[in-house]
Amino acid sequence: MLEGKRRGLTCKRDGRPRDHAGHGERGAGETRGHSPGSGGSGCGVPAVLTGGHGGGGGGAAEQRPAQHGQDAPERAASRQAAPTPATKRRAKTASAPLIGQRPRGRERPSERRLGGAGWEGAPRAGHTHPAPIHYGARWRDREAGRACAVPAAMAGGGGKSFLAEAGYGEQELDANSALMELDKGLRSGKLGEQCEAVVRFPRLFQKYPFPILINSAFLKLADVFRVGNNFLRLCVLKVTQQSEKHLEKILNVDEFVKRVFSVIHSNDPVARAITLRMLGSMASIIPERKNAHHSIRQSLDSHDNVEVEAAIFAAANFSAQSKDFAAGICNKISEMIQGLATPVDLKLKLIPILQHMHHDASLASSSRQLLQQLVTSYPSTKMVIVTLHTFTLLAASSLVDIPKQALCESALHTPYDSLKLGMLSVLSTLSGTIAIKQYFSSAPGTAATTARSFDLVKLAQECCYHNNRGIAAHGVRILTNISASCQEKDLLPLEQDAVFGLESLLVLCSQDGSPGAQATLKITLTCMVKLVKSRPHLSQSVVESLLTQLHSAQDAARILMCHCLAAIAMQLPILADGMLGDLMDLYKVIGRSATDKKQELLVSLATVIFVSSQKALSSEIKTVIKQQLENASNGWTAYRIARQASRMGNHDMARELYQSLLTQVASEHFYFWLNSLKEFSHAEQCLTGLQEDNYSSALSCIAEALKSYHKGIASLTAASTPLNPLSFQCGFVKLRIDLLQAFSQLICTCNSLKTSPPPAIATTIAMTSGNDLQRCGRISNQMKLSMEEFRNLAARYGDLYQSSFDADSATLRNVELQQQSCLLISHAIEALILDPESANFQEYTSNGTAHVESEYERRMMSVFNRVLEEVESLNRKYAPVSYLHTACLCSAVIALLKVPLSFQRYFFQKLQSTSIKLALSPSPRNPAEPIAVQNNQQLALKVEGVVQHGSKPGLFRKIQSVCLNVSSVLQSKSGQDYKIPIDNMSNEMEQRVEPHNDYFSTQFLLNFVILGTHNITVESSVIDSNGIVWKTGPKTTIFVKSLEDPYSQQVRLQQQQGQSSSQQQQQRTAYSRF
Repeated sequence: MLEGKRRGLTCKRDGRPRDHAGHGERGAGETRGHSPGSGGSGCGVPAVLTGGHGGGGGGAAEQRPAQHGQDAPERAASRQAAPTPATKRRAKTASAPLIGQRPRGRERPSERRLGGAGWEGAPRAGHTHPAPIHYGARWRDREAGRACAVPAAMAGGGGKSFLAEAGYGEQELDANSALMELDKGLRSGKLGEQCEAVVRFPRLFQKYPFPILINSAFLKLADVFRVGNNFLRLCVLKVTQQSEKHLEKILNVDEFVKRVFSVIHSNDPVARAITLRMLGSMASIIPERKNAHHSIRQSLDSHDNVEVEAAIFAAANFSAQSKDFAAGICNKISEMIQGLATPVDLKLKLIPILQHMHHDASLASSSRQLLQQLVTSYPSTKMVIVTLHTFTLLAASSLVDIPKQALCESALHTPYDSLKLGMLSVLSTLSGTIAIKQYFSSAPGTAATTARSFDLVKLAQECCYHNNRGIAAHGVRILTNISASCQEKDLLPLEQDAVFGLESLLVLCSQDGSPGAQATLKITLTCMVKLVKSRPHLSQSVVESLLTQLHSAQDAARILMCHCLAAIAMQLPILADGMLGDLMDLYKVIGRSATDKKQELLVSLATVIFVSSQKALSSEIKTVIKQQLENASNGWTAYRIARQASRMGNHDMARELYQSLLTQVASEHFYFWLNSLKEFSHAEQCLTGLQEDNYSSALSCIAEALKSYHKGIASLTAASTPLNPLSFQCGFVKLRIDLLQAFSQLICTCNSLKTSPPPAIATTIAMTSGNDLQRCGRISNQMKLSMEEFRNLAARYGDLYQSSFDADSATLRNVELQQQSCLLISHAIEALILDPESANFQEYTSNGTAHVESEYERRMMSVFNRVLEEVESLNRKYAPVSYLHTACLCSAVIALLKVPLSFQRYFFQKLQSTSIKLALSPSPRNPAEPIAVQNNQQLALKVEGVVQHGSKPGLFRKIQSVCLNVSSVLQSKSGQDYKIPIDNMSNEMEQRVEPHNDYFSTQFLLNFVILGTHNITVESSVIDSNGIVWKTGPKTTIFVKSLEDPYSQQVRLQQQQGQSSSQQQQQRTAYSRF
């Protein structure tokens, strides 16, 4: 009776019915006392906005029952906890405690360790081990009926934001401090501070993504969702959706879902809709919750559109995760789609749910039949497009009826452009895969194959000249993919159609600056590059059309066309010389506007000019570029052009540009960075003056280059910061310095054959010693040292390669070429001088230039092949050591140095960022303190880790698994020497773990039988999808002190006492004889 009256109550302020959503008769976000997100009014408005008090002092007031249907014991517990008028008066007069003080009349709770006993918390800054989280507020245990409320004065005082008081964002906080500050904001009486705290949680998850902190934070957010208003709920929903990959780290899933699900019984449809979307976002962790399934089915029949759309969102997510839900909801969705009462816009939202009905064949078949009926029953454009798209996704997921997705005939006959565009997008996507080759080559000679291939070609040819740009782009894309995939076939008419279609689209889109035209132009230019790469005989006409259109195109289109020309020139250098004249003419008349497009065009054109100038830049080209930079460019444009010059090996131009920029930077670090680049460019410029047979000038050029390199490495070290240590750059330059020194030493060693020839008795010494190399004199030992040095450099280049997981492929190829040059010289020394008989030239032969992607690589491979031919020829004709052998080595060194070094993108720019963060348990509070372990026990070392990404994760390569290597070394030994088996002397273990949502965890069991202090090192490396191991780190170290167990200690002491007593007895017996 009383409950019925309560349901009928309305708010006196605006006449709205009061919300029963998990708060008894109170509105959303309203509780007695003060709890996260609570207010004091009766209409769901926070107390701070209405002037009411957020709660009583000391937290005496408690929340009302969670919902009307709760058990009797909980209602009794809440009635017992309800405040009396006397306690309310005392609460108003009592002063509220400050943070860290003990509330009156209550005992301060001990440190709470969520997640079970022994939890070690989340890692602190500079500390790999998670530390316990301390909570100053009192926690409410729902199951025991106890409650906790935070005093209003604890979070409400002062006009500053809680984040401003804590300096959040201004200083690095550890996990405990950050979570406590956010908790303080959640408990604030101000709605703005509560919202600010909620939206900060994704950043906290990103910085400390360990399960125990994630669990604690999501439970706090669930409390806010339960008691807050709808805006706070919406904020929590957005946080949950942003942190979807962290949901599986929630430990108390039942408690989390219980708090969220309580809002589903609200009489506010918006609150129910937000809850449904929240449940849908959590479908990955609660796929089989029957109460959630029932609520979604029930809400699909709601009369509120917002709630129905939320139910559709949740149904789609649960259908993708749960087979039972998909099977149960399929008939319901079918009835709604076929029902006359369902609006068309709602049907468009319901149809995509059917793409998830792929859990078994019967379900997929029934869904497909329904979609086929919809195509014929609803011929409207939007309905057909959505149905066809759902068709395709369902077929791709269920692997059933894929051949029926061929839409050639439908696309040929449909009169609607939007339908044709939707069908062509599917076909162009399929044509870029191996399916197109299978489409043309399966069952050759049959009439069906000929007919269907003819349909596809006919469709693409018709669409190439369509007045709709999107349809024409898909048409030429299909033709290009067919030409590139079926290179063994003679498809001359199809190639011509593709070229004509691309040229017409180029003319059409280059004059239009709209976003749609630019998107179509990108597709067109990509197809041009792909077509030229697969069919080189078409390159001349494609380049001519690009150069012709370049003069009249829009600036945005010119930039894209320059990128296309640069890509074609990199693939086919023979076309580069013909471009240069037209490019220089355009560069002179480009205009003097300082707009962003003009600046970008200057950089793009300069890049194409650098690529086209296969040799050194002429003085005329330098003058034109400098004049344009002086007239119409800013410092950033000049730096980008200098960076491109360094990548293309034009170091003279780059040095002048870097020199001009030195006085235009305000930061000291930027100055040192530019100064180092200037010195590196000057050093490489010194090496361009090398001559083939003048070895003395070669030594002086190398010495001059080393001088500049040493200046540059000093500036580069000064430019590094803790946040940007420039480790790859420093490692690459140091290796270059050591390589130049090794080259210089090798030339000096070769010259020593002239200054210090073998003595007359060298042959006799060689015969007596049995070492044939002794007849060469001292040069043999020097050559042996030189060979070892080059092999060591090659190994160091290999280490640099393995540590550069985030580098682009061109940078890695550059490092690999440097490594190959070191191996080439070491092989030449061995083949010519040290061991000519066992020299093997087969493993060093080049694989050809089929996969060469840059001019630098092409020139280096040419030098490699030439040097190998000369070494092999000398090895067969002459016995070592003669002046011909030393001259061959010096010529090889000079030939390698004459190729201008290319500073690739990763030296300047990091497009992908990947790092691993480790946390070890157990771990001491002080890193210098060892962990005590008894020697008869094993230490269970738990290693948790998180893979952290930048803005473009997986751009070049992705992490497949993480390899963890644990090793221990005895540092200091204590106690007596015992005979220990060799197996127990050390620990060396390795495990491979696959990260799930960028999180991984594993355990190691370590033995410490020997008493003393042991140093445990945990090192991580990653394995990409190709199985390549990358030594990315990090390396973490802890100390363990092995102690003798009490029983063994007691036995040993007893044995010592027994031995001492027996010795004393023997002494007494000896004395008694005398």
